[in-house]
Amino acid sequence: MRKITIAILALIVVAMLIPAGFSGEANSVVITYGETTHSNSAYKSTVDDFFKSQSNVNLNNAESKIIYASDVNKISGSISGKTYSSSQILSSALVDLNDNKNLQVSVDKSKITTITGDMYISALKSAGITAGHVYVTSPVSATGESALAGIMNSYEEATNVEIPETVKEAATDEIVTQAEIVDNSGVDADKLSKLVDDVKQDVSKDNVTDHNTIVNIINNYVQNNNINITNSDIENLANTIGQVQNVQGDVNHYKTQVNNFMSGNSTGGFSLDGLFAWINSFFSWS
Repeated sequence: MRKITIAILALIVVAMLIPAGFSGEANSVVITYGETTHSNSAYKSTVDDFFKSQSNVNLNNAESKIIYASDVNKISGSISGKTYSSSQILSSALVDLNDNKNLQVSVDKSKITTITGDMYISALKSAGITAGHVYVTSPVSATGESALAGIMNSYEEATNVEIPETVKEAATDEIVTQAEIVDNSGVDADKLSKLVDDVKQDVSKDNVTDHNTIVNIINNYVQNNNINITNSDIENLANTIGQVQNVQGDVNHYKTQVNNFMSGNSTGGFSLDGLFAWINSFFSWS
């Protein structure tokens, strides 16, 4: 009787310790709909048809959320000065964590006009996201910039771990800067994305934070790969990549929390599997 009483008390303690809304299992599939898309049944149907055709996911079992203009503006407004109205949030994304060995992004190129899959991958890696399959589309033509907010929101929903605001801003700045350079300079988007990825690797490897040094690294890649962008573009890229490097402490903390969650630990740092095994031991009579 005493063992049972202690076990019941332990269960009560567990209930108090586990954060509200926490689940030991990830919501492995999450869809974020742009508010414009979600409010229009024809738009939503178009987006769902793309997700059904591209992924092996039963949408009825997926968690879904709406991304509002305020969600996007909270991150991007201070970066680019661009603000979106509620009628402009069209891009939608599906994140599938069942396929979590390598990060993959499938973009509906018939609708997403500016941001490529490689650009999303680069920005998501900057945020510490390295696994899962992401699908991005829109019911009508859209640049795809606003989809990043939805994708990051999906990862938060799927893992119950918040991405630090500094990290969100750095990843968003990377997407916005690349989109502006593609629009202004007409440079090939895939070449630009590879340039950014290569420079980030060099900067990370040597822990470079000096702006002028980053500018020199970019210039070397630009010249060696015959990429035609302006000095202003190079300055903007250097600022963006410098910002990514400056938030690596926050990125590493986020990655640790996600790894803990995916391995069965709560955000409080204790193992649920171990704790429930300990409780179960009270009922094991020899």
